[in-house]
Amino acid sequence: MASSSRAVKGRMLVNEPMAKYTSWRIGGPAERMYIPRDKADLVAFIQALPADEPVFWFGLGSNLLVGDGGIKGTVVNTRNRLKVMRLVDENRVYAEAGAPCALVARFCCDAGLVGAEFLAGIPGTLGGALKMNAGAFGGETWRIVEQVETINGRGEVRLRPKQDFQTAYRSVRGFPDEWFLASWLRLEPGDGAEGQRRIKALLERRNATQPTNKPSCGSVFKNPPGDFAGRLIEACGLKGLTIGGAQVSDKHANFIVNLGGASAADVEMLIETIQDRVFNTFGVELQTEVCRVGEP
Repeated sequence: MASSSRAVKGRMLVNEPMAKYTSWRIGGPAERMYIPRDKADLVAFIQALPADEPVFWFGLGSNLLVGDGGIKGTVVNTRNRLKVMRLVDENRVYAEAGAPCALVARFCCDAGLVGAEFLAGIPGTLGGALKMNAGAFGGETWRIVEQVETINGRGEVRLRPKQDFQTAYRSVRGFPDEWFLASWLRLEPGDGAEGQRRIKALLERRNATQPTNKPSCGSVFKNPPGDFAGRLIEACGLKGLTIGGAQVSDKHANFIVNLGGASAADVEMLIETIQDRVFNTFGVELQTEVCRVGEP
């Protein structure tokens, strides 16, 4: 852990239940959780950690399945932190990793820039979107990225151009020992008011087709090439399938919802059941999109 003599500006919590912070409302305790005051405080905190301290970062806790045994080491919680956004020039926006994607989308439109509206459909932070090249409604995060700011376990901060990373559908390959602090997004000047109307239409479409009124992680599986995971799952008759407190949504089959009291083990069993049924029926191996962390 960081030295107790350091002037900590943020908050350190011990044995903090992750279920309080994940959109699934599932997850055992974090051994330690640090909530930084701002980016500078977070950098100082990381620099003070022992080199062998396990560290896990999260923002809004979407797209995240935390094991029932919790997370060992230190969890960095950027929820409502690292959310500075500013217009850099006529077509670039700087946004820190803790900024919710939906707010980034609206900020860009308010600045008269278009191309980031799809971010409104991603229920997480920009940092999470950068990590997995999150997308929605035909858009993908790294298509609009120019450069990023990262930090490694030694607290060394770097600026890296987009070209330093290999990106594909829901995939980013780069530097596994680094975390994202911020990003510069390159967009096009346009009609911000029309962009806001597109955001509204996208959100209405999402609410009409996805179970936004129940705890979930968003899409559980990646879409296989040329098809949709939800279509395959529904075609197997799995809508409504329930294990413990977890259920395949009857509104969108690529969502697993927490009916109340679901455990990570319930969700894992449901994921495995879906994968087995889809493979046995269609010969397709569904790959998970959700990030699984922590102890069983």
